[in-house]
Amino acid sequence: MLSQRLRLGRGLVNYRASCSQSLRNFAAAAGGDNNNESSNDSVDERHPLKGIRILDLTRIIAGPYCTMVLADLGAEVIKVERPHYGDEARKWGPPFLEHSQDAAYFLAPNRNKRSVCIDLKRGTKMLHKLAKMSDVLVENYVPGTLDRYGLGYEQLRKVNPKLIYCSLTGYGSVGPYAKRPGYDVIASSVGGLLHITGERDGPPSKVGVAVTDITTGLYAHGAILAALYQRTRTQRGQKIDVDLLSTCCSLLINVGSNYLNAGTEAKRWGTAHSSIVPYQAFKTKDGYLTIGAGSDAQFKDLCQRLQVEHLSDDPKFKTNKDRVQHREEIVSILEKILSKDTAHNWMTAFEGAPFPVGPVNNIRQVFEDEHIQAIGLVKTLPHPKDDSVKVVGPPVVFSEARNDARTAPPMRGQHTDEVLSELLGYGKEELAKLRKDDIIE
Repeated sequence: MLSQRLRLGRGLVNYRASCSQSLRNFAAAAGGDNNNESSNDSVDERHPLKGIRILDLTRIIAGPYCTMVLADLGAEVIKVERPHYGDEARKWGPPFLEHSQDAAYFLAPNRNKRSVCIDLKRGTKMLHKLAKMSDVLVENYVPGTLDRYGLGYEQLRKVNPKLIYCSLTGYGSVGPYAKRPGYDVIASSVGGLLHITGERDGPPSKVGVAVTDITTGLYAHGAILAALYQRTRTQRGQKIDVDLLSTCCSLLINVGSNYLNAGTEAKRWGTAHSSIVPYQAFKTKDGYLTIGAGSDAQFKDLCQRLQVEHLSDDPKFKTNKDRVQHREEIVSILEKILSKDTAHNWMTAFEGAPFPVGPVNNIRQVFEDEHIQAIGLVKTLPHPKDDSVKVVGPPVVFSEARNDARTAPPMRGQHTDEVLSELLGYGKEELAKLRKDDIIE
């Protein structure tokens, strides 16, 4: 069987050779090089958001992820943190950086930003001045919190009528849950995502990363871009509300549609798909391999490569509808076949196949993967205390524009003096007094 699969995959070397140039071009466009180091930390005319200033009052994941995506595109992001405490995610470890003691967690959504520490209650005038000079303000406090400090939308729109004010919250600014605090796993629970995630006979499970937080940040980034574009016509700012629960409900896609239009209640499927068979992870000799045969033609090709051609002609498995009906039987057959060899050998046999297939990698395998290394996705950025840090760079590459990881996530208050002197004209004595009064750090 192995020799047969090796013959099927004999075009592997040529295939890789033909891809190498395009991969190198991708890496170059992404700003990568042989050492995966960022060599240019300045914003230039190729950055789409050059000249856009964002006042970032967010913490944790959703808000910082949103502003990081905008910063990658060239926006100037001023991250406002609480003096002596900072973003809570700085403490979300281990692991921690050796010298700065920031959590590795914090590094993920905070590159390309400048950090200033200003007390929200006593530094209102400073923040008003910064808001007046900004295009966008992003915050993720429970609705009503910033109004108490004079930093709500209605208050700041008087300071800057062109300000785009984006609020990321757990449940939005209206409705019975509006005042509740929100975290990813809670919104994902209320929004049904945990109900449909996990093994068929197991308990509800959360996704391995904060997918509702991240998606909320992505929705917010898109909404901000749309508001900036609309402002070019109206010359007015506006308020944007983005919330975790609505985002989670939007992520239900076909599961939500099945219930809304057919009354079908969802259940957990593990890695399998409710409407496509085979479409799941299969155990091999050394791990797991995920196969998705989304069409009858793809299933036929899978059967040929597994040397069980007769299965694709079997009336029980001929169409996807048939396979869904006889799911247990066909999955059991495939499990027995795939368990007899390694994921590596199966990938060789499936090289060039029309159906999607891939190994279930651990995180080490992800970052050692030849494709990830070839496209230069991981970037190394110089850090003021810890020599350097590594981040996953932007997954989007433009043919003309720049979208890149330029500077490491900032240390708490690293740029307080720089920003306040540069933008507000504060001198050394004034900064010293503000620091002595514990208004800044």
